[in-house]
Amino acid sequence: MKDLLKTNVFDVEEIMIVVGSCLSSMQPKAYEELEKISNNIYEVCLEKEHMNMVVTKIIGMLARGKVKELIFATVDKSPHCVQLHYVVKELENAINLENINIKNYVAVDNRLVEIPMEIIGLSKNLAKLKGKME
Repeated sequence: MKDLLKTNVFDVEEIMIVVGSCLSSMQPKAYEELEKISNNIYEVCLEKEHMNMVVTKIIGMLARGKVKELIFATVDKSPHCVQLHYVVKELENAINLENINIKNYVAVDNRLVEIPMEIIGLSKNLAKLKGKME
């Protein structure tokens, strides 16, 4: 696993996986599922780093045009890690992502659960989420 913020922007492959740094120790079997997809895995801790730094770094990496698939994976229920899933919308505001397949996963009980972007968007809009639950 590579440290996202210490990695050269040219060090990317077709599949890029960005994980919360605690994923491998807290959910090791889920992490192994990601390794089966690609060994091009970058870690970042959003308790330590600001989300804007992560967004800027990923923009630089994606701008090289090599990445075809971008995967975000975190442990579930972390208020810090959930921010990693919000990076996608920030990326969309900055660059064209139409040629990149993007997936989001949370790890629960040592397995990966794919989370649709609609759910991630709702998690940022508490009033709308409340309305859907009523």
